[in-house]
Amino acid sequence: MAAAKSASKQLTKSQFAAHLAEKFSLSKKGANDILDEIAAVALAQTKKTGSFVIPGIGKLVKAARKARKGRNPATGETIKIPAKTVVKFRVAKAAKDAIVPPKK
Repeated sequence: MAAAKSASKQLTKSQFAAHLAEKFSLSKKGANDILDEIAAVALAQTKKTGSFVIPGIGKLVKAARKARKGRNPATGETIKIPAKTVVKFRVAKAAKDAIVPPKK
């Protein structure tokens, strides 16, 4: 029963680091440092080049949104929404198919 209950909860960073430490015979601090470095490299590369690929999982992408008109839901008034840069994550096809198999 405990396994089913823990399976529904999201894995925390420390739990993930502990898993990596156990799997690869590292210290928990070493595994935590690896996770921090992966995040730092992903952020730096996305900022610098516009994208970062995590093989088998997906791609972190910087995208530009155009300026557009929107509507204030409270008053119904038309407002202008300025252009901005956003970050998106595109899931790899292999990851999608592994999580949710395609219909046949």
